Parts: sequence; structure tokens; C-alpha cells
Amino acid sequence: MENLIALLVAAPLLGAAVLLCGGRALDRVGHLLGTLLAAGSFVIAVVLFSDMLGKSPEDRTFSQHLFSWIPVEGFQADVAFQLDQLSMTFVLLISGVGTLIHIYSIGYMEHDERRRRFFGYLNLFLAAMLLLVLADNYLLLYVGWEGVGLASYLLIGFWQHKPSAATAAKKAFLVNRVGDMGLSIAIMLMFTTFGTFAFGPVLDSVGDTSEGKLTAIGLMLLLAACGKSAQVPLQSWLGDAMEGPTPVSALIHAATMVTAGVYLIVRSGAIFNAAPDAQLVVTIVGAVTLLFGAIVGCAKDDIKKALAGSTMSQIGYMVLAAGLGPIGYVFAIMHLVTHGFFKAGLFLGAGSVMHGMNDEVDMRKYGALRKYMPVTFVTFGLGYLAIIGFPGLSGFFSKDKIIEAAFAKGGTEGWILGSVALLGAAITAFYMTRVMIMTFFGEKRWQPDAEGHEPHPHESPSSMTIPMIVLAVGSVFAGGFFSIGDRFLNWLEPVTGHDHGHAPISAGVVTGATMVCLVIGVGIAWLQYGRREIPVVAPRGSLLTRAARRDLLQDDFNHVVLVRGGEHLTRSLVYVDHTLVDGVVNGTAASVGGLSGRLRKLQNGYVRSYAVSMFGGAAVIVAATLLMRAV
Repeated sequence: MENLIALLVAAPLLGAAVLLCGGRALDRVGHLLGTLLAAGSFVIAVVLFSDMLGKSPEDRTFSQHLFSWIPVEGFQADVAFQLDQLSMTFVLLISGVGTLIHIYSIGYMEHDERRRRFFGYLNLFLAAMLLLVLADNYLLLYVGWEGVGLASYLLIGFWQHKPSAATAAKKAFLVNRVGDMGLSIAIMLMFTTFGTFAFGPVLDSVGDTSEGKLTAIGLMLLLAACGKSAQVPLQSWLGDAMEGPTPVSALIHAATMVTAGVYLIVRSGAIFNAAPDAQLVVTIVGAVTLLFGAIVGCAKDDIKKALAGSTMSQIGYMVLAAGLGPIGYVFAIMHLVTHGFFKAGLFLGAGSVMHGMNDEVDMRKYGALRKYMPVTFVTFGLGYLAIIGFPGLSGFFSKDKIIEAAFAKGGTEGWILGSVALLGAAITAFYMTRVMIMTFFGEKRWQPDAEGHEPHPHESPSSMTIPMIVLAVGSVFAGGFFSIGDRFLNWLEPVTGHDHGHAPISAGVVTGATMVCLVIGVGIAWLQYGRREIPVVAPRGSLLTRAARRDLLQDDFNHVVLVRGGEHLTRSLVYVDHTLVDGVVNGTAASVGGLSGRLRKLQNGYVRSYAVSMFGGAAVIVAATLLMRAV
């Protein structure tokens, strides 16, 4: 069975190569070929998963060595794969949800003349992400990491004829390069510290390494995670990434790119466990981001950007849980999987709404769509209930566990983190209820476009609704299925470990508090949007609302601090170069030139001048000698 691991990556990689290099001859069947190869990867994953279930927990790690990539003395880099419970979870999520998004894209991209290329990029994305989670060493993981960055650039900017899409792709690419520097530095530190970058030797040797080195490695890994998972301070690219086709948003936000950072932290858990300072920074980043994204989501009228803020916030929950160490590793991954179902369903539902509304994204121009798009309404509604943590649905089981784990951290830190997580739950209920009301309830508010065409909302074709229905089923049942008999915890514990912590309050009290927060958030949203007429043009709003519409001024901050700061730094360096460096060089040259000009006068070619110089020198020596004797 181990020999099948490489096929998980090879299938979509083959699809990408054929579709991108095959030319227009494949235009008619390219989408089918891409979808078939993505589904083939999922089938292989299911086969490997079935075989893994038949083994005892300690025998569930499969390895496959393909070849030595860089075999030189003192530096050994292999192309080898490791499949264990953690990577198996990601493989199933990536290939399963990725296949559903491929199927959805058949209908969504039906009239795009570059559909074959789009499916080639989707296949490339899946291959890179699968390589990332299957690599058995950090260097090969880095290859997949960069492949995901490349594929995201190509997909976000797929409609590059739109300046906004081209700009968004460049922004995502550049911001992620900042995070990627963190990963590259971490890998260098690992090699200089451990002499290798393979997972096993590195993670087994942390006990023999100084805490300072492990903290440095942990912080660099966190920087990388902040870039890929859009965490503060590298979160600015995520909202603009909505310029890509909606299936891209679902793929990036649900099952692949933004989950890479969470995987990296959990996979490197031994490093963070031995570096408590780095682990604390992880929890702070997660806590800040979950509130940051939730506040941004409250003020967005663009349905996809509201969901983008939601993704940022939910990934913040996962990073917070990962920062709790063994208390939260399992629940970070559990919420990641349930989020993959309901967030993919929400994005595909948003695409379905746009499909029926002439690509309109402004929720203020929606309203009453439940009457015209019943399947979309039901599936989107189930995803909504799951993400706000409605009892019995997936989010209820996974997000509540993270809140419980935050309190179980103990001490003042546990109370602060738990309270932040509860506040995030209330804000989540508010902004997602706002999305539901503005989109599906109330009176219709749509208007003719610039060309005078009025939208005629209608249900999407079955190629789009069937994936939405499947994801809705996962949104309802996945969390409960994982929680029966602690099934998911028992599955991951051999890899991640688990610690119950010291919860100051019972799980029942936490659940009750979460439900109170949910009711408060839904109630405020209903009072503000359900019982009032929604204006087509957004009111000016409070200072916080205006700031949230501009992503809490993150781009303004980046412009002032980084762009303007970079300009001032460059000008300062130029000034120093011109005045100090050039001054020293030019001054030295002038001094040498002046001195040589004066010395040159002594070499005038007249014998009498030389004789006088010799006489004067002899006189000085004689006088000095007599003076010394006299003294």
C-alpha cells in the first residue's frame, strides 16, 4: 500500500501537466479530465485510509522513498513521503473537498473560454497542497509550500484582464513571500542545529537543544504560518483574493491554502512544546486574528469578502488552539476539517447566488432569494448554522472544544483566551446572521445593472448544487460523528498527543456561555437587519464600521509603515551613501591627491635642490644627536 502514496500527488500533477501543455485540442474535455484525476486522488486516499484503519495505532505510519534529491556529503535531501493519521486527515479533506469544487467548477466556469487552463491550475493547486502535507521533511514541504503560492497566484489572477484581479494576485504573492522567508530561515536553523531537516530526527532531538534556538525556529515557523493562513500581521491579502473565480475562494479558504499554516504548527508541535515563549506568541496571534477577522466580516457588504473575514477569524480559532499545545492540537485539526465542509459550502453557495444574480456581490442588492433559490438557501443555511455553532451541527462540536481548551489552559492566560474565544463566537453569530438576512430574507432589492439588465434569480444547475448538498451533509453530521466516543481525538492522539489541561469551569458551563453568546449575536443582527429596512446604499456608519469596511486600516498601516517607511529608509540610505560613504571615499582620494601633489614638488629634477635636502637632513640628524648627548 505504501507504493500508492506517490500516486496521490502524481494524479493531479499529471492533470496539470496535460491540461496546461496539451493545447486547445483538450478544450472540450479538459474540465472532465481534471475532475477525473482529482477524483482519482481521492479514491486512492480512501483506499489508503481503509488500509490504515485495519492497523493498530502505532503501525499507522506509512513511508515511501522515491529518490535522493540532493545527495552530497553532509547534506542529504530526499523526495520521500510520510503518511500518518495527521497527514491522512489532510489528504482526505484536500482531495475530497477539492474534487467537489472541481465538479462545481464544471458548471460555474462553463462559459469561460479558458476553462481548460483553469482546471489545470486547480489540479496544480491540489498536487502542491498534497505534496506539502505528505512530505517527510521540511525541505520537501517547502517545495509544496511554494507550489501552493504559485498556484494561488495563478488562480487569484485568473481573470487578469481585470486590474483588480491582477493586483490581488500580486498582493497575495508578495505578502506570502514575507512568510516564506520565515520558513526558509527556520529550515536553515534546523539544519545548522540538527544537521537535518527530516521530521523524525528534528522533532526527536528537541530535548537536546537550547530553548533559545527552538524559540527562534518556532517564531520563524509562525511567521510562515501567518503568511499562508492569513493571520495578523500578514492577513492583508485574503480579502483581495476574492477577485478570483468563486471556486478558487472555496478551495483556498476551505480545504487547502489557509490550512497549511495550521498543519505546519501542529506538525512541528514538539518544537513549540519545548519553546513556551513561541507557543505563547502563537496563541496571541490566533486570539487577535479571530477578533480581527470577525470585526471585518461585520461591515462587509460584498458577500465573498464577508466570508473572507469569517475565514480569517475561524483560522484564528485554529491557530489559537494550536498554540495551546497538546491541550488544543486535536481540536485545531477537528475544527479545520469541519470548517472545510461548511466554509466550502458557504463559498459555493455564494457563487450560486452570484450565478443567479448576474455576478452581483453586493448583499444590499439581494433580498428574498430564498424564494428563487431554494436549494442554495437550504445548503447555505445549514453552513450558516454550522459556523455559528448551532447545537448538533459540526461547528458546535469543534468550536466549543476550542473554547473549552482555551479555558483549560488555566490561570489568567486561560481566562483571557477563553473570554476572547467566547466574544468571537458572539461576533460570528452576528455577522453570519447579517449575511443570511441580507441575502435570503426581506424584500427583493436588486436593480438593473449599468446596461439596464435586471437580474432574474434562478437555481443553479445540478453540477453546482450537488457538491453544495454533499458539503451541507458534512456541515451537519461531521462534528457529531467525530465526537462519538472521542473518535477524532483517539485517531490523532498517537501523532499530536493530548492533554486535558486544568479547566476552571465545567464543559457544561462553557457550552451554556457559548449558547448565550450565540443568541445575543443572532438577536442583535435580527434587530438591526431583520426588523429594519435595509438601504441599498450603505449608511456612513460609526468610526469602527468605517474602519472595518477598510479592513481595520490594514492596508493603510502597511502603506504608512512599510511603503512610506521603506521610501524614507531608502532615501536615508541614499543620503548616507552620498554624504558619508562617498564623502569618506572622495575625501580620502582628495587627501592622497593633495599630499602627492605636494610631495611631487620635491622631485623637481634639480641636483642643487637634492643637495640642499641632503644637507638639511644631515644637519637635523647631527643636531638631534648633539641634543641627546647633552641631555
